Amino acid sequence: MPDSDNQKITPKKPGWTEELSVEKRLLIAFALMGLVLFLTQYFYPQAAPQNSVKPVKEATAKQAVEPPAASAAKPADAPASPTPAAGQIAAAKSELHTIDTDVYKIVFSNHGAVVRSWQLKQYRDGSGKPLELVNSAAAAKTHYPFSLIFDNQTPSTDLNQALFVARPTADGLGIDFEYSSGRTTGRKTFRFLKNSYLSQVSSEVLENNSPVPHLLAWRGGFGDINAPGSAAGEKTLFFNPSTNKLEEKDVSAAKNGPVTDSGAFSFAGIEDTYFAAVALPKNGRSVHIRTLSDSVLLKEGGSEEARVGVAVGGTGSNQFALFTGPKDVDLLRRIDPKLEQVVDFGWFSFIAKPLFLAMHWLNSNYVHNYGWSIVLLTILINFLLLPLKLSGMKSMRKMSSLQPQIQAINEKYKNVGMRDPRKAEQNQEVMDLYKRHGVNPLGAGCMPLLLQIPFFFAFYKVLSVSIEMRGANWLWVSDLSQPETLAIRILPLAMIGTQFFLQKMTPPTPGADPAQQKMMLFMPLVMGFMFYGVSSGLVLYWLTGNLVGIVQQWFINKSMPLPSPAEPKASPVIKRKK
Repeated sequence: MPDSDNQKITPKKPGWTEELSVEKRLLIAFALMGLVLFLTQYFYPQAAPQNSVKPVKEATAKQAVEPPAASAAKPADAPASPTPAAGQIAAAKSELHTIDTDVYKIVFSNHGAVVRSWQLKQYRDGSGKPLELVNSAAAAKTHYPFSLIFDNQTPSTDLNQALFVARPTADGLGIDFEYSSGRTTGRKTFRFLKNSYLSQVSSEVLENNSPVPHLLAWRGGFGDINAPGSAAGEKTLFFNPSTNKLEEKDVSAAKNGPVTDSGAFSFAGIEDTYFAAVALPKNGRSVHIRTLSDSVLLKEGGSEEARVGVAVGGTGSNQFALFTGPKDVDLLRRIDPKLEQVVDFGWFSFIAKPLFLAMHWLNSNYVHNYGWSIVLLTILINFLLLPLKLSGMKSMRKMSSLQPQIQAINEKYKNVGMRDPRKAEQNQEVMDLYKRHGVNPLGAGCMPLLLQIPFFFAFYKVLSVSIEMRGANWLWVSDLSQPETLAIRILPLAMIGTQFFLQKMTPPTPGADPAQQKMMLFMPLVMGFMFYGVSSGLVLYWLTGNLVGIVQQWFINKSMPLPSPAEPKASPVIKRKK
């Protein structure tokens, strides 16, 4: 039998640290690359298994399916039970009830009045089955979703173990649960629409007719449990209108015990990368949201893993609308404009959001494929950045013409060490020379890379959080939001090859230090290493950028050839007197 929901949450082992995300690692890598380029020019200024309840065969959505012969269409159809004592309401045995809509297939159990399975019909898991949101492998430890959690006051009867009387509604789109021991009373109601991800949920607990504050829990993880990196995407969340800010907490927030936030939140719940289950309290009522950490199984026979859990409520009678479904921007906006913030486009949202809208428009109106939308949008971005590339090329030409003067400055300070204070004077003289002639050394070296970084991270976020990218295919790529599934990944290898070719075509910065040039030869390999494990769509973006860059660089080399730097004048020979 499941443990009590009031059990103490086991903290993670001391010294536990969160692994850096791909986004942070890529940002650090780019920062280090940019720092190397800047410093070298400064010092060289010339240079989810599906372990849910097995689908049960029912004649109608209202039919009880355990045992198959028992019908829950009407309470009178249930098997006769012993006459209960006065005031007692309880079922004779465990029953399962299925509610089937256009978007959901939900299996309820009267044992605790909980959800045993919640499938999204229009979305698939890695094995091609309808996506299961409930981690049933963890239920023995954490209970199923919509179990009850109490704080200071605990009822005399454990309602999570009680056999509620289930009363499905006549339209098959709702179900009422009720239990009473004569002293403890519990009620839960669920109402659904035929073609909507929005439902209505309420719960009530009484002890001697006095309300008992409680929360409804969804523990053991949420969403596409077995998707790669799913744990990193699982968080609790709530929107605080007083600060106009969305707050998110991952499993590490509760590593030392449950964490509770309270307020008149617009919504509160749990999410993974692509799906969310959030309660929208009615009439701006105050609500508690509790973040929990549970070490649970993801599949039978597997090892335990820390997964986030949530509990929402806080009063003796909770009532709220419930959104459970995909984090689709248009869908969320129609339900509540604030819900749109559940789709987090990250630091570069001012770029990422327009990119997503442009990709969505191209896919819907022209190419009908998100892979080709990425290709077309990348070509457009690179041509919009072409004037800045041409400006950088002009700076390189000016730097070439200044080489004799730069060499003269270097000759003047040739015996000055790197730690010598006069080294700063040398650098200042070179910078003053650049300034007098209107040359930007960064524009000729780092600028093209720096221009790509905001778009890179914007594409990364679009591919990471947009439900439209999940399962989107392109040619041999089955899912643009994930790395290629081939044994040898073609896109990263093609990216390395085109990066080398583009680098060979690009003239080096005039007077660049040979050591710096040799170091830059390793850049494509570094990039390939970084990109080998990221989403295919992100690699496709960079590969397309390389191909466009090769065409642009060919045009620049033909139309704006760099002049050969003038030979530095030989220093005059000074004869010493004997």
